[in-house]
Formats: sequence, structure tokens, C-alpha cells
Amino acid sequence: MRTTVVIIDDSLGSRATLGQALKRFGFDVVGEGSSGSEAIRLAQALKPDVLFLAVGLPDLDGLTIAAQILETHALPILILSSHLDQELIQRAKEAGVMAYLVKPLREEELLPAMELAISRFEEFNALRKENADLKRILEDRKLIERAKGILMEREKISEPQAFGRIQKASMNSRRSMAEIAQAILLSEAVAGRTQ
Repeated sequence: MRTTVVIIDDSLGSRATLGQALKRFGFDVVGEGSSGSEAIRLAQALKPDVLFLAVGLPDLDGLTIAAQILETHALPILILSSHLDQELIQRAKEAGVMAYLVKPLREEELLPAMELAISRFEEFNALRKENADLKRILEDRKLIERAKGILMEREKISEPQAFGRIQKASMNSRRSMAEIAQAILLSEAVAGRTQ
């Protein structure tokens, strides 16, 4: 499946040149626009794999648009600018942009920049998912520990026995151990034995 791309640049010539180069490299340009509002609309409607976004747009600043799009639709964004500007580069980093390209674009730099941006984006997403998974695991462990403590106190059983009961209930009900632990904590709260 080909990588889909949307290009947002108020310069018709820049859009055409970039679009032709991308098509030569085998990318599928599915949308083009010249304003920030079009960028938002096209990103939401087309859900492209990659977005090229000019900094200077007639209605809205490209970096502000990048941050808005990334809040709702995670994708690699490559910023297009007519000049190097440290403040813009810093803002691009803060917005979550994956690459900053200076116009006029040189075709031989385009493919490496895109491949690096896509690769960095995939790595970032993998790390974000791993972080979310680790947070969930930690929260689940906390629930299970609290539930074990309740069972140990209420039933006067050892920690391995309490863990075994939660594990057995999990297997029998085909629910996660965290869900069983949550049910134990809820029953304890309903009985008025916890604060």
C-alpha cells in the first residue's frame, strides 16, 4: 500500500513541484490546500500518512495548525519554511513536528527527510504505547495489591493464598486480575469497610 500525503502550501508552484517529486518517488498525493483551515479539514477527512505543512499560511500559522492536528490525528508532519529561523525550529520541536525543510526543496533531500520523519514518528508512537502499557500495568498491580491486602485481612489468609484466589476468579470468569481486584475493592467500599 502506498504512503498517502497531503500538501498544504499557499505557493501553487511549491505545491506542484513537491507533488510531482513525491509522485516520482511512489507516494500518493491525496490532497492539497493553501490554508490552515484546509489543512485541518483535509487531515481529518483524508487521514493521510504524512502531512507537508508550510509555516506561512494566509489564515493561520502552520506551526499552530500542526499542534492542533496532532491533538486529534497523530501523523508525521514535515514543516516547509522559506528560511531558517531558530525560534520557528524550537516551536516546531514543541509542536511535535518530525522534520523542518527549507524551500526551495532539493529533490534528493526529500526522500531521506520523509523516511526519517516516518521512522521517528513510528518510534515515538511505539514509545508512547509502551509508556501507556507500563502505566496500565502499574495501575493494575496497585489494584491487585490492595485487593490482596483486603482478602488477607478479611479472610485471614496468606499473601500467596489471596493472590491465588484473585487468579482463580480471573480464570473462572475470563476477566483480568485487575477487573477482579476492582470488584473486590468495590465490594469492600459498598460494605463500608474502606474509606
